Amino acid sequence: MGNGNETLARQSIFDPEACGINLVDREIFRTDDYLDYFRYLRANRPIYQQRRPDTGRFWNITRYQDVVAAEGMHQVLSSSGSIVFENFYHDFPVKMFIASDPPRHTQCRAALVPLFSTQNLKGLEKLARERVSAILDDLPRSEPFDWVQRVSKELTSRMLATLLGIDQEERHQLVRWSDLITFNGFSPIEQEAMRQQELMGCLEYFSALLRRRRDQSTTDMVSSLCGGEIGRGMPPSEILGNLLLLIIAGNDTTRNSISGSVLALSQHPDQWSDLVAAPELIPNMVSETIRWQTPLAYMRRTAIVDTSLEGEIIRAGDKVLLWYASANQDDTVFENPERFDLHRANARRHVAYGHGIHRCLGARLAEIQVAVLWEELLARSLKIDVLTEPTRIPSSFVRGFSEMWVRLRSA
Repeated sequence: MGNGNETLARQSIFDPEACGINLVDREIFRTDDYLDYFRYLRANRPIYQQRRPDTGRFWNITRYQDVVAAEGMHQVLSSSGSIVFENFYHDFPVKMFIASDPPRHTQCRAALVPLFSTQNLKGLEKLARERVSAILDDLPRSEPFDWVQRVSKELTSRMLATLLGIDQEERHQLVRWSDLITFNGFSPIEQEAMRQQELMGCLEYFSALLRRRRDQSTTDMVSSLCGGEIGRGMPPSEILGNLLLLIIAGNDTTRNSISGSVLALSQHPDQWSDLVAAPELIPNMVSETIRWQTPLAYMRRTAIVDTSLEGEIIRAGDKVLLWYASANQDDTVFENPERFDLHRANARRHVAYGHGIHRCLGARLAEIQVAVLWEELLARSLKIDVLTEPTRIPSSFVRGFSEMWVRLRSA
C-alpha cells in the first residue's frame, strides 16, 4: 500500500500548478494528453486560476455543471472582444458576431435562423445524401487514402459552398481560409507571411459577391448576415470576421466530427458491431461522437463585473475559459466518459455546441451530415480500417485531425 507522499506525488503529475503545465498549450492537445489534467481539476480545483508568465492570468472552468452555469451568465461573463484564447488574428483584428453580446448578437443570430428551418434542413439533408453518395462511390477500395482530405473536408466544403452561395469549383478556397485561421498545417512563418494577404483576398472575394447580389433576393448565409438591413454600415473588419465565422463554423467543427466518428468506431470495435446490427443507433451515435470528440475544446468569456462562481471571486477584466472538452468528460454526468458508447442514454446532454444564447445555430445540420454519411456507409456494407495514428491539429481550441489514413473494404 502506498503512503501519503506517493499519493501526493502522483497527484502533482497532473496538477497544472505543481507541474507547470500550460492548459492552453497546443502540444497537450496535439498529443491528446489533456484529459489527465482536466480530470484532476474537476476533482480537486474545478474553478482554477492559471497564472504563468507566458499566458498571464485566466480562469479555467472544467466541471459540467459549472460550464452550463457560466454559459447562462452572459450579463456578467461577456463574449465581446474574443471567444478564443489563442490570438488567431495577430495585428489583423476582426469582429465576429459570436464574440458579441445582446442586442447585436441577437440581431445577427436572428438573421441566420430562417436558413436552418425544418423545411430548409430537409432540402439540405437530401443534398447531403447526394453528395455523400458521390464521394463514397469515388473512393478507392482496399487501398490507403487520407480520410480527412477525401471525405471530411470534401463533404463539408461542398455543403458550405452551397450555404454561402458560391460555386462548387471554388469550395477548396474555403478550406484554405479556414485552415489558415485555425493553424491547420501551416508553420508560424508561413502563417505570418500569408495571413494579411489571404484574409484581404477573402474580404475582397465576398465583398464583390455581395455587390453582385445587392439587388437580388437571395437566402444564402453571406447575404443574410452581411447584406441587407443588418449589413448596412457594417465595417470591413466585421464583415470579414463574420465571413470567417461562417467558414470556420461550417467547416472545421463538422469535418472533425466526421473524422472523429471514424476514429471512435475504430477504437471501439464492439460498438462498430452494434452499429452494423442496429443502424437505428445512428442518431445516438452522432450525439455520442460529438460528445466524445468535442470539436471545439472551449469558449472564452471576459468578466465585465466582479462575480463569484462556486466560491471563487472572478474580477472584472478576467479571462474565463469554459472547457467543453472537460465538461463532456465529467463522470458525474457521463458514466465511464472516456468510452465511446452508442447506447449512452444521455449522449445528447453534451455541451460541445455550447449552451444557452450561444448554442450553435448549425448544430442540426452538422448532425445531419454525420448521420447521412454513416447511413450510406452501412447501406453499402462498407468498413473503414484506420491504418495509422491520425495526425491531430496543433491547437488548444480546435480539436481535430489534419490526416487520417484509412482503408475502405466490404464489411
